[in-house]
Amino acid sequence: MDLQGEMRARVSWTLVLTVFLAFPPFQRERVEEMGFGEILGMERMRVDPALTQALRSRWDTEATAFVFPWGHMIPSLEDVSRITGLRIYGRPVSGYTYPCYHELAERLLDLPVERRSSLVSRVALQESLGLYNAGKNVGESEDEYLERLARVSRRELASEPGPQADLDLRRFLVLFLGRLLFATRGDAIHCHFLPLLEDLGEVGGYAWGAAFLAHQYDGLSASERQTSTSGFYPFLQVWAYLHFPALGRGDLARPGLVPIARRWDSRRDTCHLVDQLERLQEAIDSYPYLDEKDRIEPLKRMVKKVEGRSNASTASGENWKMRGGDKGIKWNLQIKMDETK
Repeated sequence: MDLQGEMRARVSWTLVLTVFLAFPPFQRERVEEMGFGEILGMERMRVDPALTQALRSRWDTEATAFVFPWGHMIPSLEDVSRITGLRIYGRPVSGYTYPCYHELAERLLDLPVERRSSLVSRVALQESLGLYNAGKNVGESEDEYLERLARVSRRELASEPGPQADLDLRRFLVLFLGRLLFATRGDAIHCHFLPLLEDLGEVGGYAWGAAFLAHQYDGLSASERQTSTSGFYPFLQVWAYLHFPALGRGDLARPGLVPIARRWDSRRDTCHLVDQLERLQEAIDSYPYLDEKDRIEPLKRMVKKVEGRSNASTASGENWKMRGGDKGIKWNLQIKMDETK
């Protein structure tokens, strides 16, 4: 299992949250107006690599769906909205992939990007936000760690609106999008979202939730050797808590909070990861028989909803449009809205 990837995702969440908390009130309000406030208001959740791999092993790339003994199931746009609070309506998250982002990164981020490169250094980006020596000290609790990082970061961030505050916000959004929401394997951060951040007043008008779901589908369809998920890992965990409660992987610690991910904690399992995975696979294989009829019927209704779609609509979770041109390669990361009805 890719434990290093899971740990990286956990650390990235802490660093993103650190900057958000270190921001002055006017900056946090801007982030919330963009539609990211709810996802940043969640409690940090423990990674569950056994559950992640158990679900990944059921993903059928051709069907773009999880294949279970009772049928096919998929996360939907409604799941994204309810679990994360991300907006699923708006302009598509699309643009051009340029062969070089040197001038754009210099102008919008004031950070170096190598010539003929599309990657910005994670370390340089973090340090521009005051995240120096981001490692956790021995014996330091999670809250102490977060408070220490936020205290240092706050010294580097602009305290009043202006050009420097805009620079801080763009850097934060690149970190948030590149290391948390649309995280991929590797250490550097891609710049392809940067053109969408030039006009900060327009950022909230994009359907980031739809793009996030497309990214989830893409990550699930990646190489079978990859055992972790791409992007914001609590989404898939909470999706499993909601639809497979009898697996017992989550604790409903805070009922009634929204978005739904804020209600759940990942339950600690002290067994060896291999034993956890084996137990989960067996439980999923027999899941319809674990609970009473009222537990089974919602699963059957979801199966009927998925199987009722045409092969064309379930064959692809992403609507990618690529076109060559002088500016670069056109990309369009979205879910077709009519495919989830």
